[in-house]
Amino acid sequence: MEKLSPQLRHQLAQFQEVQQQTQVLLAQRQQLELLLRETERALKELEKLPEDAVVHKSVGTILVRSNKGELQKELTEQKETLDLRVKTLERQGERALQRLREMREKIDEALKGKKLEEGAAS
Repeated sequence: MEKLSPQLRHQLAQFQEVQQQTQVLLAQRQQLELLLRETERALKELEKLPEDAVVHKSVGTILVRSNKGELQKELTEQKETLDLRVKTLERQGERALQRLREMREKIDEALKGKKLEEGAAS
């Protein structure tokens, strides 16, 4: 095991790289899902308000007075964008996990073959 072939070392390095990419995708997806939930909550709260209610939106570090209808439209568009981005990251994550499974199988097969070779050489 201490003397892995260059090909197997390369496969292991690729496996680790795909693992890291998968973790990044998962973290991004979780962050977007949090933003999506916050947007949905804001839309629900806006729905409860009368049409002439005074509302404010955050712009940078300040709050700016806004029209309820315009704000609802902005938040709805933001929600749709976030939905799409979350679904895209889900698909990318699923593909990355499938690739990891395939890579793991190839690495396991290579390691089993190496063990068999070592056992036959003994």
